[in-house]
Amino acid sequence: MSIEKEIAKRRTFAIISHPDAGKTTLTEKFLLFGGAIQTAGAVKQNKIRKTATSDFMEIEKQRGISVATSVMGFEYNGIRINILDTPGHKDFAEDTYRTLTAVDSVILVVDCVKGVEEQTEKLMEVCRMRKTPVIIFINKMDREGKNPVELLDELEEKLQINVRPLTWPISQGMNFKGVYNIYSGQLNLFESDQTRITENFIELQDINSPELDRWIPSSFTKQLREDVELIEGVYDPFTVENYRNGSLAPVFFGSAVNNFGIRELLHTFLDIAPSPSEREAMQRSVKASEPTMSGFVFKIHANLDPNHRDRTAFFKICSGTFQRNTFYFHTRLKKKLRFASPTQFMANEKNLIEDAWPGDVIGLYDNGNLKIGDTLTEGEELQFRGIPSFSPEIFKEVINRDPFKSKQLDKGVRQLTEEGVAQLFMQHGNRKIIGTVGELQFDVIRFRLEHEYGAKCDFMPLRYCKALWITSRDKDQYEEFLRRKSPVIALDKEEHPVFFAESEWMLKVAMENYPGVIFHETSEFKTKR
Repeated sequence: MSIEKEIAKRRTFAIISHPDAGKTTLTEKFLLFGGAIQTAGAVKQNKIRKTATSDFMEIEKQRGISVATSVMGFEYNGIRINILDTPGHKDFAEDTYRTLTAVDSVILVVDCVKGVEEQTEKLMEVCRMRKTPVIIFINKMDREGKNPVELLDELEEKLQINVRPLTWPISQGMNFKGVYNIYSGQLNLFESDQTRITENFIELQDINSPELDRWIPSSFTKQLREDVELIEGVYDPFTVENYRNGSLAPVFFGSAVNNFGIRELLHTFLDIAPSPSEREAMQRSVKASEPTMSGFVFKIHANLDPNHRDRTAFFKICSGTFQRNTFYFHTRLKKKLRFASPTQFMANEKNLIEDAWPGDVIGLYDNGNLKIGDTLTEGEELQFRGIPSFSPEIFKEVINRDPFKSKQLDKGVRQLTEEGVAQLFMQHGNRKIIGTVGELQFDVIRFRLEHEYGAKCDFMPLRYCKALWITSRDKDQYEEFLRRKSPVIALDKEEHPVFFAESEWMLKVAMENYPGVIFHETSEFKTKR
């Protein structure tokens, strides 16, 4: 099959949301509809006894949250679907931000009871920066929540994007009767079933047809007709072009836990979502249809299989065809690497593959050569854009509790921070400082160090408020700054100097006293020393 045909049949997207909005449940129901699983594992509030297919790390099972990006692929109606299920917890937002660099579109899940939450706004901001096409799924319509029109206003106001409903709920909560598919003109009556797919569709040529009154009470039909008339009069018409350029977000309603509204969402998504097209590199724009292979690493995960101390790099193919046992050029190390056992994922199951195409995410066994952001090509010097580190908010020094396990601790801290769980900064005397977005990351690091590496540690809080990468516009001032501020200077994983600010006031003073030093909020800059 030609590369153009392979590209056309691929959809690679992320499902993102605020915690508890139903993101992992929706992921699993897509797998159910796609036949990748036979019955849905009941994804309830307590995942300790029954966990979602995509939550495979032991700490995820204990906490009942997703803390790592899972990759799942399956075929549906002749389309290869690659889902990246991201962490919902805000403490792991940076992992989600990196994942968004590897997808062509996004489904954003919103809880109809809670509406748009803070984390939802931040995720949407990242999508807007990259002009990523977004579909919004308003979940939990079988619960008493906010009015649908009120929710649409909230979406436009807080997410700063135009919306267009493509399905519409017939009441909600205890009176939830179903959804009307504006896009296809079908009525789907609500039937609660958490484990299997139920289909109860009525074709409607005209929503004003008396046939509608045969299926639902007249009070609900009257309201539905008024709502749809309002939608058609108030909201811009839906166009695939406006959706794909990121200026319009289609909206769907349903209940993921009951499998309701999923079919409409999935079928429309496959119809309108973009296939892989092009990706910006530092040197040029790379088209998916180019014959030579290129791609980048957006995540690294050690010990994906606890029985084998492996290290897997998640690699997004941007162009050409990736083939097993072929040498590819590592643009950072300037050397060729060959991968004997590339894999594709179905949650924690991995299958060996011979080749893969643009849009696919594959796992590459890594012995330490690969880092997040690395590019592989067939020889061209390329570096794909857009995987920066952000300034952490919490800083703690690593304290070794068992001197006999120093090597295990060093290895564990290095590998976990290379995965992107947190950021590692090194100071003189091998002092390790870990920076995170939230406290939960320290719990994950401590748990994984003990259970995967046999190392125990404590964390001593440090009074820093921000880490800033520094470069020079005046060499003498820059070197004086490094010398005078050495107690609060460390090196990041690339050995770039980083300044720890103890307060916003002290940062302001440093900037005023050293105008020849440039302070960067993220690591995405060209070093000028």
